[in-house]
Amino acid sequence: MSVRRVMGSEVEYGISVQGQPQANPMVASSLVVNAYASATVRARRARWDFEEEFPLRDARGFDMSRQVADPTQLTDEDLGLANAILTNGARLYVDHAHPEFSTPEVTTPLDAVRWDKAGEQVMLDAQRRAATLPNGQPILLYKNNTDGKGASYGAHENYLMRRSTPFADIVKHLTPFFVSRQVVCGAGRVGIGQDGRDSGFQLSQRADFFEVEVGLETTLKRPIINTRDEPHADPEKYRRLHVIIGDANLAEVSSYLKLGTTSLVLAMIEDRFLTRDLSVEGPVSALRAVSHDPSLQHTVTLRDGRTLTAVQLQMEYLDLARKYVEDRYGADADDQTRDVLARWESVLDRLERDPMSLSAELDWVAKLKLLEQYRDRDGLEWDDAKLALIDLQYSDIRPEKGLYHRLVRAGRIERLLDDALVESAMHDPPTDTRAYFRGRCLEKYPDAVAAASWDSVILDLPGRESLQRIPTLDPLRGSQAHVGALLDRCENAEQMFTALTR
Repeated sequence: MSVRRVMGSEVEYGISVQGQPQANPMVASSLVVNAYASATVRARRARWDFEEEFPLRDARGFDMSRQVADPTQLTDEDLGLANAILTNGARLYVDHAHPEFSTPEVTTPLDAVRWDKAGEQVMLDAQRRAATLPNGQPILLYKNNTDGKGASYGAHENYLMRRSTPFADIVKHLTPFFVSRQVVCGAGRVGIGQDGRDSGFQLSQRADFFEVEVGLETTLKRPIINTRDEPHADPEKYRRLHVIIGDANLAEVSSYLKLGTTSLVLAMIEDRFLTRDLSVEGPVSALRAVSHDPSLQHTVTLRDGRTLTAVQLQMEYLDLARKYVEDRYGADADDQTRDVLARWESVLDRLERDPMSLSAELDWVAKLKLLEQYRDRDGLEWDDAKLALIDLQYSDIRPEKGLYHRLVRAGRIERLLDDALVESAMHDPPTDTRAYFRGRCLEKYPDAVAAASWDSVILDLPGRESLQRIPTLDPLRGSQAHVGALLDRCENAEQMFTALTR
């Protein structure tokens, strides 16, 4: 493997109703999702198919009892909240108190960034449409991970892995990587502690909310390594690694490296290439301590007795990844794998020499530079409420208000994608995964699609007494190469279904 694998992201957006601090966030989130769905989903609105979801199945070999599970874990129940499946293969829905955008399945880090950025534009469109409804409310959305009052919401990544890979190996090798990767992909945060009451700036929005090393929960006792075993693919062949420790990134380079470097480390784990033990003593406390030190001088203690900064620990992984790619691929390594390695090396080298030189590439540095400018100009201490507002405004998705977007317009943030690519991804699915089949069916046969999910499309066909379920267990089938010509020539869903099942 290289950086290429089936992957995707799920981002819950922060939400508030302007001038109404007591507004119900579930109602506001439903307004946002329904406003977008009503305007863009043609004819019949497909429901989500929950049949193949098993959120309480644990990769360690057991199922958690529904009686002891927190209600937030029961994501296989239809709670009647707003839910839409989009023609780009994505899911837009209300996840308890937040609107969430789950990207379609893609196969490269850059495509993952592209459809994640398309999600920002979908949310922006949804926010604007909600404001124009009768009795519409000025709803504000933020691509961040905490409300600053003790609540956190997720930005999850998903990576398809071989089922044959021992889960213990994943835990062993991925934990120190996650402890240290926040130096590259942290989104930056004003305030220390879950409620932010202690003054200061830290690298990550999420670090203070993690309490255990390994576990099934995602909202309570959050683990560095999540054990949910819900592959959305053939369970004999695959597992889906559900990563809950990342921040919601706006900077494209941060997001690209987050996904690309993680994919490379997973490839090394799968191929049993990692023989060096980089395990960290006390990973939960180390995770927080690294986040709390934007000077990047804090050292963590490895179980072999060495002490390294988080940047140096990342360099250990980089060194192994370079050797791995050279050993397995040599000159045949694909361009994106080479680009991830080159950018990773460049970023780590500059983080060690001068972190502030990365203000055009990494979220936490861009935010810190902005905050320091305000501190210098107005003589502000870190506990000044104005700095917390600037932190929040950085993540405001409105281009006329969000400080990240102002930096982009000023040419102070590096882009990897142009606006046309992002805009097309709002409506078009990736062409190289099953998301293509799901999205094209919704676009071409909207009246016939009764339901869909990551691993199914369910049709309601005339003259048939029951719904017809088309399984899509293989994430790499259902691509344009497999079904593009079929979908192009079939004028209706009945013709398409007959051709598939003949």
